[in-house]
This record gives sequence, structure tokens and C-alpha cells, in this order.
Amino acid sequence: MAQIIAEVSRTFNEFLLLPNRTRTDCSPATVDLSTPLVRHRVGERSAIELGSPFTSAIMQAVSTPELAIALARNGGLSFLHHNQSVQDQAAAVRQVKNFKAGFVTSDTNVRPDDSLSHLVAIMHRTGHSTAAVTDDGTATGRLLGLVTSRDFHPQRHDLDGPVSGRMTAIAELPHAAADITLSEANARLWDQRLDCLPVLDDEGRLQHLVFRSDYADNKRFPHQAVDSAKRLRVGAGINTHDYQERVPALLEAGADALCFDSSDGFSDWQAQALTWVKKHYPEIPTGGGNVVDGEAFTFLAEAGADFVKVGVGGGSICITRDQKGIGRGQASAVLDVAAARDSFRDRTGAYVPICSDGGLVHDYHVALALAMGADFVMMGRYFARFDQAAGAKLPTRDGFVKEYWGEGSNRARNWQRYGQGGEGLIFEEGVDGYVPYAGDLDEGLALTIAKLKTTMVSCGSATLPEFQSTARLTLVSDQSFQESHASVTLRDTPATIA
Repeated sequence: MAQIIAEVSRTFNEFLLLPNRTRTDCSPATVDLSTPLVRHRVGERSAIELGSPFTSAIMQAVSTPELAIALARNGGLSFLHHNQSVQDQAAAVRQVKNFKAGFVTSDTNVRPDDSLSHLVAIMHRTGHSTAAVTDDGTATGRLLGLVTSRDFHPQRHDLDGPVSGRMTAIAELPHAAADITLSEANARLWDQRLDCLPVLDDEGRLQHLVFRSDYADNKRFPHQAVDSAKRLRVGAGINTHDYQERVPALLEAGADALCFDSSDGFSDWQAQALTWVKKHYPEIPTGGGNVVDGEAFTFLAEAGADFVKVGVGGGSICITRDQKGIGRGQASAVLDVAAARDSFRDRTGAYVPICSDGGLVHDYHVALALAMGADFVMMGRYFARFDQAAGAKLPTRDGFVKEYWGEGSNRARNWQRYGQGGEGLIFEEGVDGYVPYAGDLDEGLALTIAKLKTTMVSCGSATLPEFQSTARLTLVSDQSFQESHASVTLRDTPATIA
């Protein structure tokens, strides 16, 4: 006879937070949203911490390099999808790692005798406006000069002419030795009114470039997720099929964390794959999932998972529950797994963070997920709405929308994620559709973070651990759910204020 779980499967919509006493030292300005990403010993800090508890879903329609860059600058982390060749995924990781850093490895490089048209093509490909001119056209060649998009104009100058005719030669360029610190380099940028400072070794070979724009970014985004070299952090999704080939390539490209991506992570296949990764590459944090109960969490934690994703069938694009009758309400899943996480911590002394993945329809659902014990959240639909996501922006009668499709849809062709037997999807577990366009990620996420911080303040919490330990939740009846919404006729034009 089948086992019946007596507890009702509940969603985030069925809960509300009760306000706690707000202390005078608790305000949006003092709220700290930092959170651990990966396993660590109790009492010690996680090797990777996020400045804000947001990660983007391992989906073609969501986690592009452009979105990964924007999210990392805001303290979160993207996991670049694996439904592409190993080489393409590794190249996407490199694009993020090379985008911005205190010391940048130049990816826009030419030889002095290359044509300006060749330079234009490289600038167009990389999206960067400053090129290093080296003797061999590589990022580590002997530096001969710099050329920027301000040094020539395609309509004014002969594009067949050599780069050397428009570059600023090394003799006229301020530059620094390889032992310069980042603070010293930034000081020189401002003191000497420079846009770029090349860093050279004793033989004059280019090591790095330091840009004034990076300094401004650091001030604009104070909670960026960066590694020890001040490069933006980025994660990568992997599967249980080609991980032995994919993992080393992603590590070589610079990935900061990996995550097995499966609609059902409670499997021997994932445990075996986790064991292999931890044996051969113990230095790379690797997450597992997805799961919906404590038993499955413990299974993956004991197999070596450094974090565990929670959620089956709750995503807006997912129809696994409709197709297979498998899943669990996201609130119930998070509460159950959080209890297992705490029990595992008490038993082993190891804290394994959990990620709430799916079921986050409204901004306040993020606060509920964190209050229920999630260390961070993963979202697909939310991030698919922004400019940086992969879907095309399309006009409709009611405004712009962005394309959004699930990994279980025929469009994604990600048969490896679902294990239906054979090579290809036998039936869909995701749909292909649209989400309302929401503009730039920086602005949209700032609004969500503002809501989260003010919610925590109302609950008397200045940190996420405090929020988890002191939050009070109440179940919501249908009538009280209806009471939560506006019940007046809303004005459809702005009010005129005299």
C-alpha cells in the first residue's frame, strides 16, 4: 500500500508573515542580505557568499553571459545552462570571468599591421572599445600601444590602413609594473586622468589592463559577487551524462560553482556523479537537486552536495505535475528540507545551504521562502523578463513581452534533464510562451531587494539568519487571501496634484 503523507502540500500563497517588533537599529539601510552559497563547517564562513540571495535558473531562456554579469554585479549568481556544447558553455563562462575585474586580461587585441577594419570587427565581437596592440596580437604579447574607438572614425579614416597609424604608442602611454596593487592602480587612474592603465612585466609584455570604469562600477555595485582576483563570479549547470568531459572544461574556463540540473535529483545517477566530481575535483563547489523532502536532501548531502535545490513542478513554465503527478507545494517542500538541513547540521557539524527553486510568483514569495529556511532562491520567469535574458523582446497590443520557454519543452530539446528513456523528449514537461517585459535587471532587482529589506525590517530582522530564526508565519484562508488585494476601482490615469 502506498504511503500517505498526512500534511497538506502548501504553496507560498497560503502563508503570510506576522510583523515582529522593529528595533531602532533595524532599517533598510542596515539590513545585510549576504548568505552562504556552499557547504561549510558550523562556525566558519562559507567559501563563497552571495551579497544578495538570488540565483538565476539553469535555462536557455534565462542565464546568458549578459545576465550573469548583471546579476553578479548585484551580488547574486547565474548558472549558465548546459544544453549546449561543452566548448560553447566554457566560452560563456570565460565571457563572464573576463568582463570586469580589478586587473583585466585583455580580450581585444591586434597587431600593429592589422587593418582598422579588422580592429572594428574584433571590437564588434567583444563589445569593448579599447584594444591592446601587441607584437603578436595576443593578450600577453609585448605591448606596443593602445587604440580606442575614439582614435578613429569609420567614415573619416581609411579602414584598410594599419592600426599603427591611429594607436597611441607605448612611449607615450603611462603604464605600471606587475607588482602594482589595485588601490595603487586606481589612484594613478584618477591622479593622472587616465581611462586605462596597462600593467606590464619586466620584458614589456602585457599582463593586465586596469580601467577607470571598473572603479566606478565598484562604487555603483558595492556588493558584487567577485572572486579573490576581483573577477565576477559565475556558476555553470551540468548533467549526469557528460559531466566527466564537461566539468574539467568548465573549471579551466574559471567557473566558480557547478550545479547538477535535474527535474528529480533523488537518484543514484546524481549521487554517483556527485561522488565522482568530489573525488576528482574536490576544490569546486557542486550543488545537487532538485528535491522536495528531507530524505532526498540527506541523500544528496551525504553524497557530497555543497548545496541542494528544492522544488519539483512549481515553476511557472513547468508542467511536470500535470504530466506525471509528481511534485510538492513549494512552501511544504522548503519547510521539510530546511528541517532536514538543520538536523544534518546538528548531526555532522556541516551546514549545507538550500535553494528554493520555483513557485516564486510575487516578490513577497522570496521573503517567505527565506523565512521558511531557504538560504537563497533560484528564479527563471523573474529573470526572463529582463533585457539581459535570451528571449526576444516582442511588441503586442498590450505592451512588450519576452519569449520564455521551459527546459522540458520541445523548443529546448533538453531530453537529458528528464530521463524519459531514449534520446529525445517523449512528452513535454515544460511549455513555450511569453512573460511581460520588465526592462533592465539592475532596476528590477533593486525594487525586489527594496521590498525584501522592508519586509525584514517589519519582522525585526537585520540579517537573513535572524530572519529565519525569528520569523512568524500564519496560514491564510481563502477569504483573508482575497482581503490582501485592493478592492477599489483603480485609477488608470495619473492624478493631477495642484
